[in-house]
Amino acid sequence: MPQSRAERPLTIGKVLDALREEFPQVSISKIRFLEAEGLVEPTRTAAGYRTYSAADLDRLRYILRAQRDRFWPLKVIRDALDALDRGLEPDAGGDATPRAPQLRADPDVPSTAELQEGRAVRLTADEVAAATGLDQETVASLVGFGVLQPGADGHYSATDLQAAHAAAGLAAYGIEARHLRPFRTAADREVGLVEQAMSTRRTEGRAHDQAEVARLCLQLHAALVKGGLARP
Repeated sequence: MPQSRAERPLTIGKVLDALREEFPQVSISKIRFLEAEGLVEPTRTAAGYRTYSAADLDRLRYILRAQRDRFWPLKVIRDALDALDRGLEPDAGGDATPRAPQLRADPDVPSTAELQEGRAVRLTADEVAAATGLDQETVASLVGFGVLQPGADGHYSATDLQAAHAAAGLAAYGIEARHLRPFRTAADREVGLVEQAMSTRRTEGRAHDQAEVARLCLQLHAALVKGGLARP
């Protein structure tokens, strides 16, 4: 498949043409100076010619704007670029002090309001099996290993249905009901932690506080799992 125009490597002449609309005074010697300072690192062809990517072009624009608009010296620009390379956000002020990116809500973690809502759904084992594609034997195994917890009347809740859907998805990867017991153990420990945090709270606002502590526990759990998977 041919490369798109944005993906094709650029010669230093093409880079210069792209920059001159915004920076009329820029020159090839200026670009090579920034390369010599280690602020941009073009690749080299087998013949030794410099080629630049779209990311290199964006990096050069960032450097030139920092010099023109903020009067940043090269050391400050170098620190700002290092922060960007590490996924941080350099301060737009005078010293470009790096800071962690603003925390965004994790879509994998339900909100406090969602944890408070809940739906009073009561399902039979047959209905859970039909909704998830599981057979009755597997549903019974999930109950035996504590993944599903029917009420005293034998009915299953909306959260049981969610757990059953997850179990059905995991089954496609060879993860059986017997492998899921640690999830119940971990969940019970987290519930115990939430209850411990609530033991000294006043009654007013307790439901909201309980949901918020649960949300933070889930956020921590998700972050630890994602971090573990990201490690080489």
